[in-house]
Amino acid sequence: STGPDSAFKEELESLIQEQQRKGNNPTGLLALRQIADFFMASSVAGFNTSPLSLGMVTPINDMYGVESTTMVKGEKLTRCKLASLYRLVDLFSWAHFTNSYITGRVSKEQDHILIIPRGLSFAEASASNLVKVNIIGEVIEQGSTNLRVDPAGFSPHAAIYSMRPDIRCIIHVHTPATAAVSSMKCGILHISQEALTLGDIAYYNYQGSLDDQEERRDLQKALGPTTKVLVLRNHGVVALGETIEEAFHYIYSVQYACEIQVKAISCAGSVDNLIVLDQEKYKAQVYDLTSEGAASVNLAGQYKWKAGELEFESLMRMLDNLGYRTGYAYRHPIVREKPRHKSEVEIPATVTAFMFEEDGDCGATRLPFKFLQQRQQREKTRWLNSPNSYTKVNVEGGEERYNSRTTTWMKAEETGTPIRIEDANQFVPLNTDPSEVLQKRNKIREQNRFDVMSSGPRSQHLAGIPVDEPRRVRTSSQATLRL
Repeated sequence: STGPDSAFKEELESLIQEQQRKGNNPTGLLALRQIADFFMASSVAGFNTSPLSLGMVTPINDMYGVESTTMVKGEKLTRCKLASLYRLVDLFSWAHFTNSYITGRVSKEQDHILIIPRGLSFAEASASNLVKVNIIGEVIEQGSTNLRVDPAGFSPHAAIYSMRPDIRCIIHVHTPATAAVSSMKCGILHISQEALTLGDIAYYNYQGSLDDQEERRDLQKALGPTTKVLVLRNHGVVALGETIEEAFHYIYSVQYACEIQVKAISCAGSVDNLIVLDQEKYKAQVYDLTSEGAASVNLAGQYKWKAGELEFESLMRMLDNLGYRTGYAYRHPIVREKPRHKSEVEIPATVTAFMFEEDGDCGATRLPFKFLQQRQQREKTRWLNSPNSYTKVNVEGGEERYNSRTTTWMKAEETGTPIRIEDANQFVPLNTDPSEVLQKRNKIREQNRFDVMSSGPRSQHLAGIPVDEPRRVRTSSQATLRL
């Protein structure tokens, strides 16, 4: 089609192509992402029907303008992460409509907690419709819906947050596997590597609410100061994390461990026929490696990944590729620049006396002699711009060529790196008066103009010895005037 839409499409495509030529610039990529998020959210908000009927998904990052200005520092990113976690739980078929929630703490100072309102499915979670409440369940910010928070589902989360100030995210699931294992007297058995990675597991007989102070004290005693996995008897499993990524890491591992246990018991017939691993024996090899060693992988000395961050970022890329618009801030983008063809240096040379011909001189390049000159010039430019250092070596001739020498250039083992001059006054000392720099530059230019350059300061030992000044070569015009 023709018109403003086609013109805008062509302009946007040209911007994207130009950005790809420039390379992986975070500023340009962020600007293009914001443009795409804005138009996606605007197009979806303009329809009265469900966006799923249009063949697209509702974006997760749907906060723009005034909505994001009223938040505290880091709240928007926390909302996007938490809403993305709701979508992941829905995609993994772990969602449950009753008393199964995911919460995230915004700040430790005010104890504000984000939770999805009751009545929205996990597939509808977005950054704007999450409700912000305090530790006792009072609504601080309603969000984009008029739905209310489920007090029964929020009760265990509030109790855990009040006991554990180090926890920033809590995930409570009721999947068939976790519900089945929570009803077993044996609990979670250490029969798989995923079960060993969970560390210490707490168990609590949950009765549906934690309003009584005595029940909260029992939960605090069972949970302890460091446990990250809590099994609520006949009520599913709760995963805790100091970050959203860590909480997802534990809920993924406990879900996988419960599935393995349910299938293993169904095949073996009873727990007695299973081989249970010794947790203390394998703790240093599995749990400590996951929580400290492998969870702190350092990629090329750039960033140390904590538990679950590397896997969570890969899942965010999956959601973005599916069109969810997560708004996630990637720590290590996988996009890399294409290597330049036959390039010897990453940084171009600082100064060179050679230059390429103008692009507009197309007729001259067709001449064979001109083409040969340009080729030689390009080779010389490539040679001079290389940071590699070469040494001129005379090689003696062999027996066939007696008393003969050939000159070759040997490449040194150590190479230098040229420095790009970004500023004309780059080598001027700091805190130097600009007018003084200008006067010094004009003085040097004046010396070059009148040919008053000298060999430098004279020695004090030779101060008394007269030295004949070299005669300057007279020009033809001066000789004519003297005649």
